[in-house]
Amino acid sequence: MIVGGAALNLARFIERSTRDVDILATGAQQSDGSIRLERPEEPLPQVLLKATELVARDLGLELDWLNTGPAQQWNHGLPLGLPERVTWRRFAGLQVGVVGRLDLIHFKLYAAADHELKSRHMQDLLSLTPTAEELKQAADWINEQAVGLDLDGVIEDVLRHSS
Repeated sequence: MIVGGAALNLARFIERSTRDVDILATGAQQSDGSIRLERPEEPLPQVLLKATELVARDLGLELDWLNTGPAQQWNHGLPLGLPERVTWRRFAGLQVGVVGRLDLIHFKLYAAADHELKSRHMQDLLSLTPTAEELKQAADWINEQAVGLDLDGVIEDVLRHSS
């Protein structure tokens, strides 16, 4: 399951290239057909690492183009209800989960909080056209785990640019 720019692209909120694909979770197929989210293995399974090395070589990408950096969020907690908002898409033998719009708002607000207004995180957040209520919900989640971020200023900027 992915977040970040690649997720925004797959969900068609943006159309821009990204340098990486951020893995937040892996999915375990359950006997009832549902998928349970799990923290990804670190390092990733060897077969997957080998495949990413081949893709990096063939496309001229950095070796860590597929990374589990966002999985650190498991230490602090994921947005409430996130698993129910994941959309799963199949690409040949690969099934990819994309977090929902509300969750993207959560993660992009967090990322935008310590960047300037013109950052890609802020631009991504604006592309999601969040409502004041969605921004408040995301800010409440962020405030449970991080202190010292100027969320009020970011939220004001987003609302001003969205109207």
